[in-house]
Amino acid sequence: MTPTERRASGWLASIYALRMLGLFLILPVFAIYGRELKGGQEAYLIGLAISIYGLTQASLQIAFGAASDRFGRKPVIVFGLIVFVIGSVVAAMSDTIAGVIVGRAIQGAGAVSAAVSAFIADSTRDEVRTKAMAMVGGSIGITFAIALVAAPPLTAAVGLSGLFWITAVLAAIGILVVLFRVPPAPLREEEPTAIRHGDVLFDPQLLRLNIGVFVLHVCQTALFVVVPTMLIDRGALPAAQHWMVYLPIIVGSFALMVPPMIAAERKGKLREVFLAAIALLFVAMLAAPYLSNKALAGLVLFLLLFFVAFNLLEAMQPSLVSRLAPARVKGFAMGVYNTTMSLGLFAGGILGGTLAKRFGDETVFYTCAALAAIWFVAALKMKAPSKA
Repeated sequence: MTPTERRASGWLASIYALRMLGLFLILPVFAIYGRELKGGQEAYLIGLAISIYGLTQASLQIAFGAASDRFGRKPVIVFGLIVFVIGSVVAAMSDTIAGVIVGRAIQGAGAVSAAVSAFIADSTRDEVRTKAMAMVGGSIGITFAIALVAAPPLTAAVGLSGLFWITAVLAAIGILVVLFRVPPAPLREEEPTAIRHGDVLFDPQLLRLNIGVFVLHVCQTALFVVVPTMLIDRGALPAAQHWMVYLPIIVGSFALMVPPMIAAERKGKLREVFLAAIALLFVAMLAAPYLSNKALAGLVLFLLLFFVAFNLLEAMQPSLVSRLAPARVKGFAMGVYNTTMSLGLFAGGILGGTLAKRFGDETVFYTCAALAAIWFVAALKMKAPSKA
């Protein structure tokens, strides 16, 4: 990659990660601190507050991507970040669960992920675009790790409202990054052509990835409706100390994912590693009820298995989409991909909250295991993409 490509990809990946930070920061703590809000005693409202972000993001993702094609990437990204700031302020100033739900919905409405992905595609050559998209996937995993470690002590220090004020400030910084640090994309000489939506919507390879990112984020958000309270109830660990569990798990999971990532990229084992990661997700979810009953050590082992699978899949999938999508519809393909991811974030919170309330925590894990099994079957016919 050229210095300009590295600069553009790095800064744009940081904006993408910032958007996800708005979701991830509350995942480890909201099931605990959300109960202190007026009306926050209902599990389904906790799940809705976590997941409403994904619903509004999903409903506007393709629209923001199309707007960026017409009005330019930077103006649309800046507008989306302004909306995100407004939502963060609304949530920060709310002392009721309903107010936080409204703020989270506004946060999600600044749906710039597809526009950011399209900007990365504009700013990189075909032969290095896979690396650039992998930076996006990696940034999401790193953001998730930072959020899990930082959120418990941060919330203990500044409260839930302080957490939302922090995300507002970070988004404002993101606006400055877009305006002054991200280089303009080079002009493309080719003539624009009509987008063939069917090339994306009905392509079997892309459809498998869209199913996959939906399942992955359903599992992610459903998991963190129940795990924080399990750490308290079964691990006797106060919320402010949860980072002591998450930090070694995250570090360990990143270390464990490096060898399979090397095998996937350098040894041509991408398909095998991808399927193995889905299988690991299934095994982790299926074993979770048994492991989580073995006090804190079993819960830690489950989380380690989950994060190895999650980090692998989160890093690989955006790169696969960028390599498999037809050249003329890459931006639209990323919009569809990000939409299904956002729908997964929304569905996971609702599903986790509802199942936990009516049937108990174990049902959440078994449901996620069933979804992972469906994904594995769907992915079996996946073909490894040709090298860029």
